[in-house]
Amino acid sequence: MQSASGFSRQRREFYGVKLPEPAARRSLALFMETCLESDTCHSYRSPDVYAGSAGTRLCRTILNYTGARTQNEGLVRTNLQKNAMRSFLPVLFFSSLACAAPSPPGWYFVQNGTTGIVALEAIVVSPTLAVIFDRVQDDPLQINGAGAWGALWNFETNTATPLSLLSNSFCASGGFLSNGTMVSVGGQAVENPDTEPDTDGRMMIRLLEPCTDANGVGCRIIEDPATLHLAETRWYPSSLRLFDGSLMVIGGIHEQTPFYNVDPVNSFEFFPPKDSGVPRSSAFLERSLPANLFPRAFALPDGKVFMVANNQTIIYDVETRTETRLPDLPNGVRVTNPFDGTATLLPLRPPLFTPEILVCGGTNSSDAIPSEQLSSQDPASDQCSRITATPEGIRRGWVLERMPEGRMMPEMVILPDGRVLIINGAQTGYAAIASVANTVDGQSNADNPVLKPVLYDPAAPLGKRFSNEQLPASDIARVYHSSVSLTPNGNIFIGGSNPNTGVRNDTRLHSEFRVEYLNPPYMSVARPVLHNVPKTLPFNHAFTVPVTIPAGLKASNIQVAMMDLGFSTHAFHSSSRLVFMDAKLAPNRKSITIVTPPNNRVYPPGPAYIFLTVDGVTSTGVQVLVGDGRAPPVKDQGIQLPL
Repeated sequence: MQSASGFSRQRREFYGVKLPEPAARRSLALFMETCLESDTCHSYRSPDVYAGSAGTRLCRTILNYTGARTQNEGLVRTNLQKNAMRSFLPVLFFSSLACAAPSPPGWYFVQNGTTGIVALEAIVVSPTLAVIFDRVQDDPLQINGAGAWGALWNFETNTATPLSLLSNSFCASGGFLSNGTMVSVGGQAVENPDTEPDTDGRMMIRLLEPCTDANGVGCRIIEDPATLHLAETRWYPSSLRLFDGSLMVIGGIHEQTPFYNVDPVNSFEFFPPKDSGVPRSSAFLERSLPANLFPRAFALPDGKVFMVANNQTIIYDVETRTETRLPDLPNGVRVTNPFDGTATLLPLRPPLFTPEILVCGGTNSSDAIPSEQLSSQDPASDQCSRITATPEGIRRGWVLERMPEGRMMPEMVILPDGRVLIINGAQTGYAAIASVANTVDGQSNADNPVLKPVLYDPAAPLGKRFSNEQLPASDIARVYHSSVSLTPNGNIFIGGSNPNTGVRNDTRLHSEFRVEYLNPPYMSVARPVLHNVPKTLPFNHAFTVPVTIPAGLKASNIQVAMMDLGFSTHAFHSSSRLVFMDAKLAPNRKSITIVTPPNNRVYPPGPAYIFLTVDGVTSTGVQVLVGDGRAPPVKDQGIQLPL
């Protein structure tokens, strides 16, 4: 009889392969122990390596039986005991055949831990921690005898610690200030007056001061409705850190509605407040109704703001309060909620830091169609549109590309090497819940989840920028109310998904609490290390630090990235940013000199992570505070770029 693992004791076979005699098995056991200790089996965790083969299944069985995967480094740690070796020698034999000729490491998913709340918003707040937010509902994670809706997620222990909140943070936005304080803005009204919370979240400002304890001890959210609030009620707003270190709050809706923005907040405001706290009206937001929730906004290197809402785009000058209309997205494609596509500011490179915007997915359905006439089976758009945000680039207009498949509610994650990961979403349908025809189990407006990510290389020739051949597929659907973020470890945190009204486990696209990490190949090899990086860095500043470069990596191929990891929610990464910095490695490969961005407009002052990539292998990120560390608004710092 053959067990689930494929081993037949009676026939002394493993998946049909005759096993050797005891003496030979002992030799093979020693070989396999060496194989495991030298980490040559790690690549077999990639679904694309020897996919479907018995060797893959055997090697995975060995790894699960003898050791534990660690998502931080992606390596196998084993502690083989003699009795385990004796009982598992047949497995070791066959696995040694698979491991004898290891393939290069690949991408792989690891499911590790559960959040206890739906991680529909996520922001990395320290090298070990992220803050995640949900709505007020009956989540499994408890605090004060009730379901929590905020938590600290620990990347090292893969556990969630509940946070105490006063107000409903559902569908809020957020980011950082120049002094490192995390800010969450907006949210939802009180849903049930008889339960917690009793504070309306739509005008709330929530603060988390820099959190230094690795496990989050003493870290707490600060809320004071009497003194700390927005000027207008905002549900589904966006936010963006500006050149003066303040947070711009953009758009939203006053009251909860099922689909379109029928009670809009057509204005901008700021935290700390500008203009004596009076919001600035926006013709752009009014013009882009009714599908303009969570506008996509990006701080350009001259301090202006590029915005996308519905199928329309502008550049907004914060200092002169003027809007300059740009070409609409081609082919009527719409990309903001409830027609969620995604968008990102592509990496900025010295010396000119020329800004380019990439917008992908969404739908070309008309926003004049009533929601009940739309369907969860309507195809999402596969269109990507790219524009250079300079006068010359705007005259050239949008350049079109196509993803391998259409995506509604995808998200983009910038990687430290400058490529963009497009992940999550659905091939059909729309955002929001229970408001179109043919919903999934009466809940999700979207169907046919996209389980395989795709990479976009901005530097590749047009037509050759997308690739997914080396990427694995997840088995967890991530659709509405998901979040994703690059971590300081260099891998990708993926959480959430709940296209349901409340916590539901009886739907096909159920409430999702499991956390995944997508690990790039560099998580499985020796990596560069930056040492003794200053905690605070001024602009236009050269500094030299020790570095460890593993042998075998070509030092001629070096990139140093300064990154804001962003605030993830609703298919968008607010304030996400990568600025490449000039860097020179010493001839002995033991130190590196790096030049910070020239000014606070190229990189808005505030928290950052610095990553070193050598020959395609990326270090862990080093947390720094860029600028003088003062609270906003701060004055211009550094040097101006040439006009």
